Amino acid sequence: MSEDAQDVVLVVEDDPSILMVLSAYLSGEGYRVLQAENGEQAFEILASKPHLDMMITDFRLPGGISGVQIAEPAVKLRPELKVIFISGYPQEIRETDSPITKTAPILAKPFDLNELQELMQRMLS
Repeated sequence: MSEDAQDVVLVVEDDPSILMVLSAYLSGEGYRVLQAENGEQAFEILASKPHLDMMITDFRLPGGISGVQIAEPAVKLRPELKVIFISGYPQEIRETDSPITKTAPILAKPFDLNELQELMQRMLS
């Protein structure tokens, strides 16, 4: 498979061990994975990478920026971008009242990696 044929996924997660596990798993499943540990890094990637298929983002991130605050402008710029929220506090995401939280799936941590993979396949097909 050429690099261009791979789905490109941005993972935004401040916990280094979770970021490492997700990145290794998704790379092993054939995705091209970009990593951000906070909102600033996520915005840098979004600004510099013209092609992204999906963003998987934690809700609670350092620096006062939430995953929702990253996803909203990202989807405005790239309407085709698929978003999955991951959080140990899924109710907080729903309570933001953001339009994106009504359409984007929310996976509660801890979640099964196979469940994530199946959800991604459905969203990207």
